[in-house]
Amino acid sequence: MRRVIFNQKGGVGKSTIVCNLAAINASENLRTLVIDLDPQGNSSQYLLGKQASDLKPNVADFFETALSFSFRPTPVSTFIHPTPFENLDVMPSHPDLDTLHGKLESRYKIYKLRDALNELDEYDAIYIDTPPALNFYTRSALIAVERCLIPFDCDDFSRRALYTLLDNVKEIQQDHNAGLEVEGIVINQFQPRASLPLQLVEELISEGLPVLESRLSTSVKIRESHQYAKPMIHFDPRHKLAHEFVALHRELIGAGAAG
Repeated sequence: MRRVIFNQKGGVGKSTIVCNLAAINASENLRTLVIDLDPQGNSSQYLLGKQASDLKPNVADFFETALSFSFRPTPVSTFIHPTPFENLDVMPSHPDLDTLHGKLESRYKIYKLRDALNELDEYDAIYIDTPPALNFYTRSALIAVERCLIPFDCDDFSRRALYTLLDNVKEIQQDHNAGLEVEGIVINQFQPRASLPLQLVEELISEGLPVLESRLSTSVKIRESHQYAKPMIHFDPRHKLAHEFVALHRELIGAGAAG
């Protein structure tokens, strides 16, 4: 299963959700890969710590090879590295993604990621982190996957942006990837005692949008897990937020089995 976590708004927890779901998946003895397409490299740093910025070859090198023709293309596995966590690998980001963007878009390399992942059959699940924009890398990811998970952080700006986001996913479905499915909207940084988040969630549900039952709380513990480069299941598995990530993972796996 290939899954992209996507939102055009920054600060909604994409990288945190990617890495925690991937870590839980890997802890269940499933070969798991994270692909970090965000030039900021938050997922790479979360899983690899300080070594993330120096790791080569990386996802920028992968896209660099896409710009040159070769009778013997470099296998995509070349750009994948192990993390400190068993069964969990990563294709790390690099700031050079920014400089490559225009060249890749002008030469219409939008299917290169999908084609590369089609050759990669050793993983049970692939999670892709994307930039906070609908750009070449985000479109490449949406074309390459079966499922899209949308983080939502319970404010009115996020709600307004959500409708545009869903329209953009529909356009990708119609033009490039008929098999793409919006897996659900995950409520992040949820404060159950505040009236506005509850109201917003209820309104989304009443509109028939695919809001997932699992909620992710606000906690300073997640910042600590970032600092120590350990997803919650490894950093503090008994914490409430770790249990919430496990519940979200189970909900997604259950929905996938039912589908």
